[in-house]
Amino acid sequence: MKSEQSMVVRAVRTQQGYGTDVYAFFLPGSAVMQIAEISRIKRDEAELQGFQRQEIRSHVNSIVEFLNSGPVLFPNAIILALSDAVEFKAARGTKPSNIIEIGTSGTLHLPIAQDGKKIAWIVDGQQRSIALSRAENKDIPVPIIAFVSQDIEVQRQQFILVNKVKALDTRLINELLPEVSTLLPRDLAGNKLPSELCNLLNNHKTSPFFQLIKRRSDQKPGSAVVSDSALIAAIKINLKTPSLSQYSSVDGAVDADAMFHVLVKYWSAVRDTFPDAWGKSPEKSRLMHMAGIRAMGALMDPIMVRADSVNDSEDDIRRSLARLRDHCCWTSGKWDELGWKWNEVQGTQLHIDRLTQHLILLDRKLSKASR
Repeated sequence: MKSEQSMVVRAVRTQQGYGTDVYAFFLPGSAVMQIAEISRIKRDEAELQGFQRQEIRSHVNSIVEFLNSGPVLFPNAIILALSDAVEFKAARGTKPSNIIEIGTSGTLHLPIAQDGKKIAWIVDGQQRSIALSRAENKDIPVPIIAFVSQDIEVQRQQFILVNKVKALDTRLINELLPEVSTLLPRDLAGNKLPSELCNLLNNHKTSPFFQLIKRRSDQKPGSAVVSDSALIAAIKINLKTPSLSQYSSVDGAVDADAMFHVLVKYWSAVRDTFPDAWGKSPEKSRLMHMAGIRAMGALMDPIMVRADSVNDSEDDIRRSLARLRDHCCWTSGKWDELGWKWNEVQGTQLHIDRLTQHLILLDRKLSKASR
């Protein structure tokens, strides 16, 4: 990177992980966006790019208003990932006795490139950084914690871990999880495989959900009508039951391809059983609604377990769903046993549980009657 100048700051350097340099320093608020850029989440064909959500204008404006209110205390650190183009020079001199030696003080040189490329990426604090660049006081000292890594996977991992404890959009975290291969906390790891299966269902042309699933990286409104969080929640339940758990081994290995094919087989049969309700917005079809996806996802388990015991499993799945067809009210009518008109079904846990229980009991009853 050719640079015409460098921004030089006093810093303390230490190391974490496997020899990763980590720096602590201060910058004037207006300088953060001069050296750092925001890696927006988007999907380029089948590849996920970036990790940051879009600017939240109301949030930024409220921070700017606070910063402009007078002398303010604003100690919240911004976390950056730095390129290896930065240069650190340790300070010389005697050290105080009994010092805790876990960091080295010195100067950090942050190159400013002629071509406009920046040497840092904002991992945490993008709304604050934007607000600081727009505040009247351009010299507010802002604490910076920065680690050296140009690896997008490392940046995504840190972004997820930092924001896990905040009210960050769960859908954004779920979409990023399949892109991270490092060890994650248990609650996050539990969503990784379901999110990856959700990706496959959305991107593979053989899937009945092809381009129908709304993901956080979507840049333009299109034909997507199914909430990814609803489908992920349904798949998480399936993974605990024989329909999908049979493709997991005790040592943690999973056959994601086999799971994907099972999901395609079942949901293709659902699509073909209810063609008039498939692919419509949730306002026009409760099958595409969170309640419909969650309930039909739960119904998959008894239907698939029963189908696995016969020679022609696909035919058995379709016959099971066909028996239910005239009892379902996805786009019109009334669920008499539940007391709801078709469009009164809501995405609350109570409605999801009642609809699920109703469909499973109805399937059991009709299955016994058909023998």
